Amino acid sequence: EVQLVESGGGMVQPGGSLRLSCVASGFAFSAYDMSWVRQRPGKGLEWISSINRDGGRTQSIDSVKGRFTISRDNAQNQLYLQMTNLQPEDTALYRCARGWGIGVDFRGQGTQVTVSS
Repeated sequence: EVQLVESGGGMVQPGGSLRLSCVASGFAFSAYDMSWVRQRPGKGLEWISSINRDGGRTQSIDSVKGRFTISRDNAQNQLYLQMTNLQPEDTALYRCARGWGIGVDFRGQGTQVTVSS
């Protein structure tokens, strides 16, 4: 059974940082590109960032470039999202996803990130 379990969310003040983690199981993690997507209140699912199978290539939306960094550890079957300089508009449910960009075929349940003063 494919499983993606996210953790690391929480409430932070504007300008703060969080590191999200995702543990993958039930499939050959190192054989898949991986992504992070988010769902902001009242909005649809938004792709944020993707990383290729060996971690050598990444791509992100403009609004998070320079602030969010996607990475992975294939030995531990884990995906990460380091988020810095968080802003209120980053408030969302963040979900780990298997695949690249709009080609994701499975998503985890997500971890909530709230940015508020």
